[in-house]
This record gives sequence, C-alpha cells and structure tokens, in this order.
Amino acid sequence: MGRYEEVYARSLADPDGFWGEAAQAIDWDRGWDKVLDDSRAPLYRWFTGGVLNTCYNALDRHADGGRADQAALIYDSPVTDTIRTFTYAELRDAVARCAGAIAAQGVTRGDRVILYMPMVPEAVIAMLACARLGAIHSVVFGGFAANELATRIDDAKPKLIMSASCGIEVQRIIEYKPLLDAAIDMATAKPERCMILQRPMARAAMVPGRDVDWNEAVAAAAPHECVPVAATDPLYILYTSGTTGQPKGIVRDNGGHAVALKWSMKNIYNVDPGEVYWAASDVGWVVGHSYIVYAPLLHGCTTVLYEGKPVGTPDAGAFWRVIAEHDVCTMFTAPTAFRAIRQQDPQGTLLARYDLSRFRALFLAGERCDPDTLEWAQEKLKVPVIDHWWQTETGWAIAANCLGIEALPVKPGSPTKPVPGWDLRILDAATGAEVPRGTIGAIVGKLPMPPGCTPTLWNAEERFIQAYLSTFPGYYETGDAGYIDEDGYVFVMARTDDIINVAGHRLSTGAMEEVLASHPDVAECAVIGVHDTLKGQLPLGFLVLNAGVARPEAQIVAEVVQLVRERIGPVAAFKSAVVVKRLPKTRSGKILRGTMRAIADGEPYRTPATIDDPAILDEIAEALKSLGYPKRD
Repeated sequence: MGRYEEVYARSLADPDGFWGEAAQAIDWDRGWDKVLDDSRAPLYRWFTGGVLNTCYNALDRHADGGRADQAALIYDSPVTDTIRTFTYAELRDAVARCAGAIAAQGVTRGDRVILYMPMVPEAVIAMLACARLGAIHSVVFGGFAANELATRIDDAKPKLIMSASCGIEVQRIIEYKPLLDAAIDMATAKPERCMILQRPMARAAMVPGRDVDWNEAVAAAAPHECVPVAATDPLYILYTSGTTGQPKGIVRDNGGHAVALKWSMKNIYNVDPGEVYWAASDVGWVVGHSYIVYAPLLHGCTTVLYEGKPVGTPDAGAFWRVIAEHDVCTMFTAPTAFRAIRQQDPQGTLLARYDLSRFRALFLAGERCDPDTLEWAQEKLKVPVIDHWWQTETGWAIAANCLGIEALPVKPGSPTKPVPGWDLRILDAATGAEVPRGTIGAIVGKLPMPPGCTPTLWNAEERFIQAYLSTFPGYYETGDAGYIDEDGYVFVMARTDDIINVAGHRLSTGAMEEVLASHPDVAECAVIGVHDTLKGQLPLGFLVLNAGVARPEAQIVAEVVQLVRERIGPVAAFKSAVVVKRLPKTRSGKILRGTMRAIADGEPYRTPATIDDPAILDEIAEALKSLGYPKRD
C-alpha cells in the first residue's frame, strides 16, 4: 500500500482521529467536545464546542512566533505599477487597526459586513479584520451589477458595507460607488454605514451621515484584539448563483475551515511555511478566499495578491514575471488563464525572459483542464502540472494529486484521486445505484463531507438539503458527471446538465472538448448540446484559434469534425462547429455553456451577472445564426 492509500484509508476509517490530529496544528482558545458531530445528520458539524479565532491563527501567532519580519502579503499591481510588501507584523497591525475602525461603526461578533472591493491589500485586510472581530464577511466581486449586489444585501442584511471608489481593468476604470449607491437604493435592508476607500484614479461622492472615509476611519481607530468564536460560528458567506435566480449563500465555519485549509497547504500543495505561494484568482471567488487569503497565512507562507491579468498587463509573460520576481514556488490558477496565455504565445517564447528555476508546481482548477492545455503547460514549464477539482461549496479540493503525501502518476484529463476525507462514488442518475468502474454517472460524496465544506446555506437550511442532500440520500450531490477508472482515478467530464443525449446515447461534452482542444490550431473550445427533433440533442462546437493562424476556418472545422469521428466515433454525431473570437465566461473563467445552449435553442435566458463581457453573447448569437440556429421545427 502506497503512502497516499494509507492516509486516504485512515481518513475514511477514523475521521475523528484523522481530523482531530490535523486540528492540533491550529491554536484553540478552548478544545472541542466532539470532532465530528452527527447529532443532526445529514447536517454534520466539525469541532463542536471548540473556540478559536481565525485571524489570530492567520496572523498573530506568526507575528508573535518568529515570523514578524517575514513577508506575509505581496501586492503586485501591473495596472497601477505598484508592488508593496507587508510583513506578518505589519499585516497584523494593519488588520488590528482596521478591525478597530469596523468596530467603531457598531459592528460586533455575528454581524455581517459586505465587501465590494477590487484586488487591493485593503480587501485582504478587511476580510481578516472581520474575522478578528468575529463578524461575518461576505465578499461580492467588485463591479458586480447593482441588482445582483442588492439581492446579496437583502439576504445578508449587513450592518456595514466596505467598498472602494473604483476598480481597474486592463484599459478602463470601473467606478464602484454609483453601482453601490444604486444597489442600496434597490435593497430593502439598508446598511447603517459604508466605509469607502478613495483610490486616486476616481474619487467617489460620499453620502453624508452614511459614508465614512476608509483611511480616516482607520487612522482614528485603536487596534482591536481577536474575539474568540465558536468553531461552528460562520466565518463568511459567499454567494453563488442559484438556479432560481435567488443567490445561494454558502456558509463557511471557523473551525473546520481553519483545520482543512492549514492541512491542505502541505498535504495537497506540498508548500512549507516561509515559502511563496500564489493563487492567481480574485478575492471575490472561493479560490481567493481559500488560497489568496486564508490557507497561505494559516500555514505561515507568503501570499501574492495580483491586480492584473494573464495577458495584456502588459503581455502573455505577465505570470512568468510574477513567479520570477517574487520567488513563487507553487502557483494555482484556472485553466482558462493558461489557454489565454497559450493563445497569445503558442510557442511559449516569453518564458525565456524569466528565471523560473525556483518554481516547483502549477495547480489548475475552476474549469475542466483539457489534456492538451495541461501537456502544453507541462512541456513549457518543465514542472508538474496538477489538475484538481473542487467547488465553491467545498472550499478546497475534492480530488487532487496530493503532492505532499505522495506524487502519483498524472493522467491527463483527471484530477487524480479523491482527497483524504472524500468518499466519492458514481451513481446512476435515474436509479441512484452505483455504476461499474469506467461508466459515466453522477459524482457524489458519501456523507459526512470533510471539514471546511459548507455546513448549510445562510438562513436556508431546507434549501441546502433540497439542493445538495435530497437527490441521493446519504450523499452530497456535486452536480458534476464523470467516472472513476479501474485505477481509482476520477474523471470529471461535465456538469450533470452538460451530459447530452444523442439518439439515446449519453455522451460527455467534455470528452468532445478534449478532442477539439488537441487540434494544433485550437486555443480554446466549448461543446454544447443543441435541440434536434430527430435525435433529441446534437453536439455543436465553438473554436477559438491560436493567434496568427491563417488557414481557412472551414478547413479547421472539417478537421475537428473528422477528429471527433475518429476518436469518439460516429455515435457522437458531431458534425458542426464554428470559429469565434472568444467564448463567454464568468469573471472566474467558467464558460457559460448553459447560456450558449439557450441562445442556440431560442430559449429565454438572463445575461448572467458574473459574465466577463456581455457583448460576447451577441457575437455568439451571430455565429449561431450563421449555422441556422435557432432552428424552428
């Protein structure tokens, strides 16, 4: 039995012992009464009775324990030409003072604070300051539409909103304050105060009696101590889009979250305290919460906060500069970022400018990583490229190649094996029965989920049970479809909704995307199932080509159609594809396949609030029109 198998088996056989041992790495004000509390199953809780403070574990214990002068946070902003470093002592002091300013607005333990912020150090400081006070932060991606922000205000009912005057995209400034003011006007639940960070690129108009200047409030505040909270108290709420249009408030607790994230840094990412770790994400997403802010600091690492893009700030070598300049050993980003880099610099020529000799591993998550992108990154970087799979709901990895336990052979297209604590099964969507190895079905996790996963939804326990725990009793429904092979490797092929039914054959759009992505001229692609009167559904491909490709588009389309026929077979009925300039995505990099499908089928749809650029949908509609969609029966 290998080391991974040994650790994994123990995590399932003895979760109390396994996670109780992991929890020794966290400082507790009071020990727990029970590691795993199953008294309200299927609603499980971890470390009930325990008392701690997450901010203390992320900052104070390092600042007071020998890391005071070590860099805790490096802010790298190519859009403002700024690099700024905070030591653990400096970051702790800034957070303590910010916590004092928040407390001065009347915020106490259990109160909600919405953060509507760009990628600036103050966003990280505010999150940690809320944790310091025992207040519950809810970060909303900066620049989110006013009506979407309003629904989150009404659900969380914040006492305070913390925002900035603007955010900066590559070539434009987005003023946040008009959006915030409009959202507050729409919302029923009005915050008592707003703290506004004035950025020099755009000053915001202040509302007398409600708005306070961030810097002035912090300058006038006294530092605040850490407030002990229950392990089961919420640390934050993070909203994710709901199918009903009402966002779901994912709750993260303090105790299980701290234990799981601290454990993950060494066991999954193989990073040691003192090393530089970089998650190229945004604090508005779960990756930003888990791996820009909390996990690296809980582990005593240096974390990088990057206000820029993978391309365009200034070029497709931006990531290599950050890695070289800050001695990053391990990076975590979305496959879509690497597809963008590859599209702009297919030969990887910009890599030659930078010294990446200290770089050890690249982790990808957020969208399925097609084997071609993984292999391209591995070939250019000459380091392990690890695809791993997780969700906003889980807060950290479900399946991964756990480099700190045992590096397993990579199988392109697979995020490797379940992370310790996750008992994954593949069930038949219709019957709920377990399916044979290699057969596609619904991927589920046997309850209880490990620490750090959402224990419930904010003020919506029944909705949590209905959404995640009722379809397959005793299991967490991931909403993803895939299979586990004979070696125990997990293959996540698509969202359950993206498994298409072609003349009675259940086919994975993800498998087709792998084939399209393997074509040398294709930088990025998506496959959707469109309605067909005869066969139920037919697959339709969208191709984004590499920069500089001059071959006729019709020839490339014919070649990818033939590739699918050769590798998947005529059963796929893959006969149509169209070249587009770009794919519609959320700001976190997820391709909006469902919206594309609705356009193709002529169904009504809402432009998702998370979309990166709404104009792309018009381009997709035009491309579909050229193929005769939507078809009329």
